[in-house]
Amino acid sequence: MSSGSSDNPVARRLSRALRSTFLSLRNRNFRLYFIGQLISNTGNWLTNVALVLLVLKITGSGLAVGILAACQFGPILLLSASAGAVADRSDKRKLLLVTQSLEMAQSTGLAILAFMPHPPLVGLYALALGGGTLLAFDNPLRRSFVTEMVRAEDIPNAVVLYSIIVNVARIFGPALAGLLVVTLGYGWCFTIDAASYVAVLLCLLLMRHAELRRRPRRPRVKGEVREGLRYVVSMPTLWISFSMLLAVQMLAYNFTVTLPLFVTKALHSPGSVFTVLYSVFGLGAVVSALIVAQRRLVRLRHIIFGASALGFAMLLLAGVPGVGFAAPAVFLVGMASILYLTASTAIVQVEAKAEMHGRVLALQTVLMGGGALIGGPVLGLIADTVGGRAPIVLGGIVCLAAAAFGYLAARRTKTALR
Repeated sequence: MSSGSSDNPVARRLSRALRSTFLSLRNRNFRLYFIGQLISNTGNWLTNVALVLLVLKITGSGLAVGILAACQFGPILLLSASAGAVADRSDKRKLLLVTQSLEMAQSTGLAILAFMPHPPLVGLYALALGGGTLLAFDNPLRRSFVTEMVRAEDIPNAVVLYSIIVNVARIFGPALAGLLVVTLGYGWCFTIDAASYVAVLLCLLLMRHAELRRRPRRPRVKGEVREGLRYVVSMPTLWISFSMLLAVQMLAYNFTVTLPLFVTKALHSPGSVFTVLYSVFGLGAVVSALIVAQRRLVRLRHIIFGASALGFAMLLLAGVPGVGFAAPAVFLVGMASILYLTASTAIVQVEAKAEMHGRVLALQTVLMGGGALIGGPVLGLIADTVGGRAPIVLGGIVCLAAAAFGYLAARRTKTALR
């Protein structure tokens, strides 16, 4: 009798699980994209966390951190809808080469300022605003490009794997930021981020253009953005999930603002503890994403469940007495957050018509940017006046209210939850 792993039922199940988890990597172009984005996103999170800590060091103000978030995500509110229309009619690969190159230049500018003895706060805000403007165009491009690199049946898996990229980066980026800040300084954080763009640019250049599943290029049509908005309003599944997303993004999913303030003002710990907890948050998100990758969580009920889980996890985090208890609570918040966000994103790319992907994803990005623009300063001010736990409590309550709204709206519009 053979004793090989092929006769081992546990090994066979593990092999099947691995194949289903990473199914979309059988597409060569997506493999290249996966590698490049993993490296580049690690650099992005390195910059995001280092910039928050630098502004917090300069000002000591929660409101100042909230204004930084508004600078980073505010342009998305104004530009992303138009950017989505551009993404729908453009060669996404070529346009990504442009946006990623400009983002490399922005990180280089941050490095120059950070190496100064007294970095000007206005200069940091200005470069954050420039980065937010680039992100408004880059985000719908990167997300909608996923559907052009894989087979139609691989799209849900590819969406989840893309979220894994972001969250694996969320583990290593903040940890690396914490290490570099206390050893080499802030400037090297931004320098390494700038260098990381070389990887994504190289991977984009190595792609086989003939294997991309591009739709025929279409001319610009008047009213494209309004058409996308009307399309979302006509589909209960989309407008219900988008309504929930606006509330959650505005008052709950602003962790780059609320977590450092929670650590410094509620737990009375240094910024380096924030980088550790944010890495734990990312670890929880990756574990959740690996589980989600084996399942097609593309129904409204998954979004409602994810919002409920995130609400309960945030309320648990708000009540912890110290850092030791905060770590497992943050891990649960990370798990719940990726379940919610992955379901919210996947339902768009599965339910929406292919020719509407860019615009619908851009409208979703507008909600995210608008939430950060308004919610960032508001949550920072709440932390300054009420305390570091208050924004976490508020976020938990809002998530539960959003879940209740989604359930009731689905029943009212007779939208299938299963």
